[in-house]
Amino acid sequence: MAKEIAQRCDMYYYALNDYLKNKYGRKIYKIALDAGRTCPNRDGSCGSRGCIFCSGNGSGEFAADRNRPVSEQLQEAKARIQKKLPQGDVGYIAYFQAFTSTYGTVEELEPIFREAIKDPEVVILSIATRPDCLPPDILAMLERLNRYKPVWVELGLQTIWEDTAQYIRRGYDLTVYDQAVRALTERNLEVITHVILGLPGETAEQMLETVEYVGRTGTQGIKLQLLHVLKGTDLAIDYQSGKFQVLEMKEYIDILEQCIRHLPRNMVIHRLTGDGDKRLLIAPQWSGNKRMVMNTIRREFTVRNVIQGSALSESGL
Repeated sequence: MAKEIAQRCDMYYYALNDYLKNKYGRKIYKIALDAGRTCPNRDGSCGSRGCIFCSGNGSGEFAADRNRPVSEQLQEAKARIQKKLPQGDVGYIAYFQAFTSTYGTVEELEPIFREAIKDPEVVILSIATRPDCLPPDILAMLERLNRYKPVWVELGLQTIWEDTAQYIRRGYDLTVYDQAVRALTERNLEVITHVILGLPGETAEQMLETVEYVGRTGTQGIKLQLLHVLKGTDLAIDYQSGKFQVLEMKEYIDILEQCIRHLPRNMVIHRLTGDGDKRLLIAPQWSGNKRMVMNTIRREFTVRNVIQGSALSESGL
C-alpha cells in the first residue's frame, strides 16, 4: 500500500513526528514551559504593547505555570501525558514557549535551561525567541548547552514584508533575522522559523514568497501558523471594526499546500496550522476544532497528492 501511495504522490513533506521517530526511534512529546521572561516589545526596549496578535500570555497559553520551578513544570506535564498513554519508552522536548525566552542575562537563563535538560527523559531543548535577542554571550550559552543535548532555537519571523512587519509591530528588520539564522547555524544550533499565514493585507502570493525566502535561509524547520484573532489583543480591535477578514478553511488549505510545495523537501514541517486558546479565540471559529482541521488537511492533501513523508519512508524512498 505504501508503494502505491508513493507512486501516486507528486509531493511529500517531512513532518516533525516522522523526523523524531527516525532520529530517536520512539515517541517524543513536547512540553510547553515558561522561563518567566518578558519581551523587549513589552518592557519599553522597542515597544510597550507587544506584537499586535500576541496575547497577554506572550503566546504561551499552553505553557506551564511560570511561578513554579522548571523541574516542577516538567513533572506535572509528564504526569498528565503519562495518564493518557500506555506504558512505553517515551521522550520529551522541553519547549520554552512563552514570551522571549532568551531575553535576559546568561546568569539568569542558563540555570533555568540546565534544570530542564538534566531530566533524563528530556531529549531536546527548544527555545522560542526573537532574532534581536541573541547577543554573543547568549549564543555562546546556547552553544554550550548544545554540547549536552540538542538545542533548537525557534525564531518568530512571521513575514518578510516590511509594511506587514510594521503593522504587527514586530520591532526588527529582516536583516536581523538573516543574521540570527547565520549565527545560530554557524554554531550547529538547529533553527525553526515561525511564519503566520493570513496576516492582514497580505496576498497568497506574498505569503508564499515569505515561505520561499525561509526555505533559502538554511533554517532546518518551519512552523506554519494560521492567524488567530484573540481576545485582549490590538488585532482583535481591528478585526471587530471590520479592517480585515480571516481566512476560510479552504483558503488556508490552498495556501498551505502551495507553501509545502515550495519548501525544500528535507525541511522539517513542525506545524501545519495551530490552535488558539478556545477561551480567547474570536476568529476564525473553524480553527477551534483542531482534530477536524487536521483531519481535513490530511484528507485534502491526500486527494492533492501531497503525502506525509512517513508513507514514503516505508517504501524506501
